[in-house]
Amino acid sequence: MRSDFDTAILQIAGERGIPREAVLSSVQHALGAAYRKMTNTREEVDVDVEMNFASGSFRVFHKLNVVDTVEDPDTEISLADALAHQANARVGDSIKIEKTPENFGRIAAQNVKQMVLQQIRDYERQSVYDQFRDREGEVINGVVQRADSRTVIIELQQTEAVMPVREQVPNERYRPGQRVKVLLKEVSRDQRGPQLVVSRATPDLIKRLFEMEVPEISSGAVEIMAIAREPGIRSKVAVAARQEKVDPVGSCVGMRGVRIQNIVNELYGEKIDVIEWSPDSATFIANALSPAKPTSVQLSDGDGENRIATVIVPSDQMSLAIGKEGQNARLAAKLTSWRIDIKDPEALRGQDVDLFRRASESIAEAASEELMWQGRQPGLVRGGFINVRGKSIGPLDDELDGRQIDFEFKDGIVEVYYVRELRHRFDYESGEALSLDDIES
Repeated sequence: MRSDFDTAILQIAGERGIPREAVLSSVQHALGAAYRKMTNTREEVDVDVEMNFASGSFRVFHKLNVVDTVEDPDTEISLADALAHQANARVGDSIKIEKTPENFGRIAAQNVKQMVLQQIRDYERQSVYDQFRDREGEVINGVVQRADSRTVIIELQQTEAVMPVREQVPNERYRPGQRVKVLLKEVSRDQRGPQLVVSRATPDLIKRLFEMEVPEISSGAVEIMAIAREPGIRSKVAVAARQEKVDPVGSCVGMRGVRIQNIVNELYGEKIDVIEWSPDSATFIANALSPAKPTSVQLSDGDGENRIATVIVPSDQMSLAIGKEGQNARLAAKLTSWRIDIKDPEALRGQDVDLFRRASESIAEAASEELMWQGRQPGLVRGGFINVRGKSIGPLDDELDGRQIDFEFKDGIVEVYYVRELRHRFDYESGEALSLDDIES
């Protein structure tokens, strides 16, 4: 049958979620400290407290070294005295002599409560720190506990984390009880215990969500090369294939857009553009400005902030290239680390003659059937057809209707990509479907 003492120990351990042994260790340490305070015992004296769980009683022992000549009676005992306590004692041994004061249990109980609670709090803090210190950068499920104008408190596995204003998404509203995914950004220690800082605004959250949702990324077949984000509004993610015959953009979007939609839902509707990364800076910049289709990208010779990419886009695509309040161009600049200067051909007249000449040549070349528009380009399927240079190409599979696909135009042939089973080829001039038999699987 358990004593009241043992029952209390188990109850504390259960409520705090810490091992019973840790609670016992805290009680022993507190009893030892209380004994030293009661008896003015020096720190050099080796004190041991033994607890009887059946009766709930305590006994205090001093550990003394057996010597021929006693110089410090608090830490040493003569052989003659030692033999009175232990028949087989020898010089050099260490023996325990009981020193339990009268009414020690009652007196100690009045003094150790705060010490035990402090020991338990210290253990809890260390446990929290040990649990999370190696998890920085992970996405963790949490529950909003409370929120005010400055800070949101998130419960993470029976502990609390702080999401300061700088880590919050401006247009998100957090309600008590709301379940959210957050990225554990920082774990530190101070006098109040471990401090956990979480974020929903960092670009790393998008990276981790892609790793969780897209098997090709977690396996290394596709790599995220760069992310530019305006939290809660729009992000651009550049991806590259690390294995042959892997479509990096299609892998991230998923069949019928399921994968990307799951990530968008987790971010409460934040728009995400997935683009193909390229080692060629001009191609990468052109891709980054999607959905606009630049006709020319001219790169300067500067370094760092002096690197300027002058991008020529058709006049009717200027609004697409710049985006609402400059958002598309701003994100493309963050993604590529280039300053981007977007111009249309008309704006160049009378300015830089050489640049205007090159832009004009690019536009003329773009009209040629021999041009492959910077590789694969995005297109929206409407009514089973896509628009390629003002001409409807199709029909495509019904399940692609209303979806974004990729197409490539080269040597008069339009190739449409989604997944292998839904790939098509068309003759641009006649619009007739062509066989895929000559394409390697």
